[in-house]
Amino acid sequence: MIFDYSYSQLEELLGTLGEKPYRARQMYEWLYQHKVTHYDQMTNLPQSLRDQLNDVAPLRLMELATKQVSADGTQKFLFRLHDGHLIESVLMDFDYGQSICITTQVGCNIGCSFCASGLLGKKRDLTSGEIVAQVLEVERLANVRVGNIVVMGIGEPFDNFTHLMNALYTINHPWGLNIGARHVTVSTSGIVPMIYQFADLKTQFNLALSLHAPNNELRSRLMKINKAYPLEEVMEAIKYYVATTNRRITFEYIMLKGQNDLPNLAHELSDLIRGINGYVNLIPYNSVTELAYQRSDKNAMLEFYDILKKRGITATLRVEKGHDIAAACGQLRSVNL
Repeated sequence: MIFDYSYSQLEELLGTLGEKPYRARQMYEWLYQHKVTHYDQMTNLPQSLRDQLNDVAPLRLMELATKQVSADGTQKFLFRLHDGHLIESVLMDFDYGQSICITTQVGCNIGCSFCASGLLGKKRDLTSGEIVAQVLEVERLANVRVGNIVVMGIGEPFDNFTHLMNALYTINHPWGLNIGARHVTVSTSGIVPMIYQFADLKTQFNLALSLHAPNNELRSRLMKINKAYPLEEVMEAIKYYVATTNRRITFEYIMLKGQNDLPNLAHELSDLIRGINGYVNLIPYNSVTELAYQRSDKNAMLEFYDILKKRGITATLRVEKGHDIAAACGQLRSVNL
């Protein structure tokens, strides 16, 4: 799949085919600016090269299985991959522009107890090209220019680190999709070694931590990954990331009724993250049919928010998008065939 190739990898591939490096720029412009769907549309490439590329790196697009549109304008796309697996991507319209939530795995092995994405378990990683192609296809199908990307769809991005970074470099490349690194946010549930590795790359991509609880007992009950990487280790890695990159961190906190929305937990959360350059994004829980969790009451969410603010913690209450079509945070899933 041609979208699997970063710019430097494409130069190498073309070199093995006897072509000069400038062909890579020509191809990137066709692929990511003109968004062609077939090599024959690349009219400034020799026919012999187009034929070779069809054999060694097919220009393969994902098939749209279904599309749903929310009452708030959010669009959810169900894509069928070449092997029949299905994934979901979501396009959201905000005041600041179009934002897309993209997926990195077919299913998920993290197994957060409140999330639909892990119900089937992980089937496989997406290739870097399959990650990039979600943006391309959504832009083409919706006839929009995406300005912001959140890697918060199905799967744990840091469990597919190499393909993730390859895709992000293509997304950010000036001859690729040319989306600024500061307009891209990657969310992790807390795979500690990869947080350090991500920090050491010193990119401008943003990082969000799915926190959801301020202590080990509660977080381990909600997120089994906390048993492998307890909060003390996760927070040390986050502090290293902030110090190394000088980037602000987002702490994601899904509000679960009677579980993690109690006032004393707001105080614990304040103590946990105090002094770190970051903010808390409080997320109303979005229902999942198979799971028993419920959304926190509005008053409970506002009280939690007020405690954080009064204790000097920057916090936001996320605007809900796409809940009515199961396109909101925690609702995306791979479909079992």
